[in-house]
Amino acid sequence: MAGSFRLGTRGSPLALVQAGMVRDALIAAHGWEDVEIVVIRTTGDRVQDRALAEIGGKALWTKELDRALLAGEVDACVHSMKDVETIRPPEIAIAAMLERADVRDRLIGADSIADLRHNAVVGTSSPRRAAQLGRLRPDVKTVLFRGNVDTRLGKLAVGDVDATLLAAAGLGRLGRHDTGVAVPFDQMLPAPAQGAVGIETLVDGPARALVAAIDHAPTHRAVAAERALLAALAADCHSPVAALAINEGEQVYLRAQLLTERGDEVVEGALRGGDEVGAALAHDLLARAPAAVRRLFAG
Repeated sequence: MAGSFRLGTRGSPLALVQAGMVRDALIAAHGWEDVEIVVIRTTGDRVQDRALAEIGGKALWTKELDRALLAGEVDACVHSMKDVETIRPPEIAIAAMLERADVRDRLIGADSIADLRHNAVVGTSSPRRAAQLGRLRPDVKTVLFRGNVDTRLGKLAVGDVDATLLAAAGLGRLGRHDTGVAVPFDQMLPAPAQGAVGIETLVDGPARALVAAIDHAPTHRAVAAERALLAALAADCHSPVAALAINEGEQVYLRAQLLTERGDEVVEGALRGGDEVGAALAHDLLARAPAAVRRLFAG
């Protein structure tokens, strides 16, 4: 299959770096000479002036890639796993995940959340980050901030906002390891699947086994638990939810947090377990959640 394996990806700088990581892993695993990277432009890349929840949610990052995969135009697709819907087409499988990177958020524009000026304006497209900021700093205003990393940093540089928050994993993969400061988990638990790169193939066909050769099983197990939590919550792009699973042998320790839009109400919890832990924690959180939180979840 040397020279003929085709990887579909979005065309942003970060997406291309991640596709390159997958290409290199496949070449190393199979001794191939090359893997072709096929750039597919998504609706999420084209529409930058509205929140994802207003124009179709996470499917805006995946539907064009799904179409290319189902049509046989590519053999596999590379995704940032936090951008992949929990309910996927039955013909498509998550065949592998690369080893997870730093899962924390990084604050850019201030030395800490406490150091943000009074009534600061923070740019973010994430309901989770907006809610967590509102919980910590009710005076802070959040505004919609979309675009790739350079676009967002450019808006910050010209003073459109006082600060922004970006995933440490993405910054690191772009060589910006020293940009901003890491936010501790006790202040901001990350998004489910943050820092993980996934590769999808058709359920049937030779590509699935070829891609499975580069799977990092501990990452796959942890991210699967976080995605199971999301599925049981029936969470969508409007739902402020944070989660992090840590591997402990054959089990995972899963922490999660559900919030209202401004973070004025919250429910938190943690469970340790196997494949069932995501759904079990979701049910526990919903049972204890204030009504204002519960209305944002479970459909």
